[in-house]
Amino acid sequence: MRTLRASEIGTYLFCKRAWWYQGQGIESSNQAELAAGSELHRQHGRTTLIAGLLRILAWLALLGALAVLTFYGVRLLIG
Repeated sequence: MRTLRASEIGTYLFCKRAWWYQGQGIESSNQAELAAGSELHRQHGRTTLIAGLLRILAWLALLGALAVLTFYGVRLLIG
């Protein structure tokens, strides 16, 4: 007995005929659309990664600014 993948179950739930074709090794006729969708997902993944890195950079900049402000504030009070 072979193992079913989650994507196969999703294909079956969406369209039983598509699942059967996939099991027979018959490729989909809309390869261009599938490739475009994969590229769209790659671009979205890159955008999400960059957004996360920029968010971290912004937090680090804020913490740095607060540290500098605190340092100068303490120096003004002491000195």
